[in-house]
Amino acid sequence: MKYNRLGYLIGEGFGNVFKNKKSTGASLMIMCATMIIFGIFLILTQNINNFVDEIKSEQGFQVFLTMDATEEQIQEVGNRIRNLPAVSTIEFKDKEYAYNFMKEKFGDSSDLLEGYGYEFYSTSYIVTLTDLRESKNVQNEILEFENVKRITSSDETVTTLLNLANGIRIITGVILVLLVIISIFIISNTIKLTVHARRKEISIMKYVGATNNFIRWPFIVEGMIIGILASIISIVFIGGAYSILAEQAVNSSFMIKIGLSLLSFKDMISSIIFVYILLGIGIGAMGSVISMRKYLKV
Repeated sequence: MKYNRLGYLIGEGFGNVFKNKKSTGASLMIMCATMIIFGIFLILTQNINNFVDEIKSEQGFQVFLTMDATEEQIQEVGNRIRNLPAVSTIEFKDKEYAYNFMKEKFGDSSDLLEGYGYEFYSTSYIVTLTDLRESKNVQNEILEFENVKRITSSDETVTTLLNLANGIRIITGVILVLLVIISIFIISNTIKLTVHARRKEISIMKYVGATNNFIRWPFIVEGMIIGILASIISIVFIGGAYSILAEQAVNSSFMIKIGLSLLSFKDMISSIIFVYILLGIGIGAMGSVISMRKYLKV
């Protein structure tokens, strides 16, 4: 009996989608438009977070050792740095590297360095971290090691990157929440037109003893179906458009110059499908529930 009732409610929901083609089409178009805008911000957010992560992964500091440190002492310092919990990678730079770096830095004035061979420079380690928030703590710990002379870092850049990442997440999060609220409002008002057109049918069902849930569920199923259809259409549209634009952007001279890459749509497809289907079902169901309240009052 319960199975027959459930089958009836689902069947009615599917039937409503095809019976009311105009309102279904209007709801579908509006929902696709809002979900495409939502998708643009979602993809933009993921790419910006990826950019920040790429830049953060390259940020580190340079540990300079004393000039008279022996090979064993240099290696010991490297091993101790490598064993620190927050350290991701370390790269050794010898005295010759330091000398050549200074020559490049001086450019046309590199002749001023004549008489100062590489033996006048210090060896160093370039250190990157798994968590930039630990930068200051790790630096203070390394400064306690023997044969460590000084550390140069870009702490201001690190702080700016962390603040930028947090700011981007907050702003995009607010925008996405607003888009969801707007979508629910628009869909509920669109579905309300369908409910209004069938108000006499709803009144008759109430007079013959139909419960509110019995009347409500076909409309909820209808909203969920529209939401799923809108999700599928939006995913296909955004996937195709993004793949074309991303390919052009990756091959552009600007992206090659700055050394950053865009996420491929395949990298995001699983999270996008999950968010879109969940969003489509949620918005469709919520919109239907809100639009039905007026007509189900006793």
